[in-house]
Amino acid sequence: MKKFLATILALVMVLSLVACGGDNGGASESKEAAENTPVAAKGVEAVAFDGDKTGLNTDIKIGVVLIGDETEGYTAAHMNGLKEAMTTLGIDPAGPNVMWAYTIPEQEVCYDKCKEFANAGCSIIFTNSYGHQSYAQQAASEFPNVQFVSMTGDTAKTAGLNNFANAFTDIYQARYVSGVVAGMKIAELDKEGKIEAKNKTEDGKVKIGYVGAFPYAEVVSGYTAFYLGIKSVYENAWMEVQYTGSWFDLSKENEAAKQLISDGCIIIGQHADSTGAPQACQEALKSGTTVYSIGYNIDMLATAPDAALTSATNNWGVYYTYAIAQAMRGQKVATNWVGGFDIDAVAVTQLGSACAAGTAEKVAEVEKAIHDGTLQVFDTSKFTISTKCTDGSYRTDDNGKVLVACATDTDSNFANDTDNAIIDGAYQESYTQSAPSFVLRIDGIKELNANS
Repeated sequence: MKKFLATILALVMVLSLVACGGDNGGASESKEAAENTPVAAKGVEAVAFDGDKTGLNTDIKIGVVLIGDETEGYTAAHMNGLKEAMTTLGIDPAGPNVMWAYTIPEQEVCYDKCKEFANAGCSIIFTNSYGHQSYAQQAASEFPNVQFVSMTGDTAKTAGLNNFANAFTDIYQARYVSGVVAGMKIAELDKEGKIEAKNKTEDGKVKIGYVGAFPYAEVVSGYTAFYLGIKSVYENAWMEVQYTGSWFDLSKENEAAKQLISDGCIIIGQHADSTGAPQACQEALKSGTTVYSIGYNIDMLATAPDAALTSATNNWGVYYTYAIAQAMRGQKVATNWVGGFDIDAVAVTQLGSACAAGTAEKVAEVEKAIHDGTLQVFDTSKFTISTKCTDGSYRTDDNGKVLVACATDTDSNFANDTDNAIIDGAYQESYTQSAPSFVLRIDGIKELNANS
């Protein structure tokens, strides 16, 4: 989920912290009551293009409204996916039937562009930032014969519009795998005696750093999955999250990474769009500080050839190929779409030379387990929550294990309030809506500046 409107930014940052939900007092409620709490019906579809190109209307017009351009990793990934999809389906991305709008802010101009593209005859129009969503939905209500897709959005579930849809990926799966890569490296460094006292907390846990944009569900879901991936390989880990207050700011991300490195963090992950954090890791490593980078969106080896281990990434081409093909056939796209390793919609990028021995084999093993469903990323037996719950959005037992946790927000208060997401002993991310909903603050992770 990207880029909330600035007018609600402060509110979101405050409320996202109190969205920790229920309380440990809920442990007094019986296990039977927790088990009897209704679970939500699956509300998302994971479907890919079937490969059949017969009957596709190649004269279709497509509109694309983007928050950035090719210089910004997040948008570049979307652009690559769109171009891949169009090429696959016989459409020239640079041709007259594709209308591109770059660096469109989360303001009224987004609605203007959507309307302009609809009036120009576009059959399907995509926006790629969360803050575009309200404008795309407004346009969808006025152009019922045009399909609108708000990528990373979350209101299509309740909008009641047949021509308005949301799509996202199960990127948390790739974040977990990237955490496994990091955990393998930590284990290797520990074995080699390269973890110093400064790299550990007072109780001996190895420090991990994470550069995040905002304390929103997308970021919380991602860094939690990353941390759990690390702990699946190296249990004795502690993570600190430093927020930048921006999705794309090279200097802020670089500075946040430097602060975490100075605090002794030996791995720096990120959910921010620039190369700032990997650059900081590369510079520190070359200067003699042991620290490695896990990136996002793009391969960071060009930026940090010695420090970069891998990046969690989306393969947006899977969704765009499906959605554009549906439009070319005159068929509706899924109202809520999500895809992960099951349809190759997420991945980790090329492993860097600094990765620990055996990492490639371990990655293949974990990806297969996620694909097969034998590994659940948010397995509730693998984490606890000690924070007292204040708003009822989750309930734990006496040991801090989550029994019930809500999965969607229906009243726009930025706290999940419906649908129990705990199914078969795991929090099922992106189960009822395509956008992430995981906002639980689990033990072992500290947000350093979520209120700033």
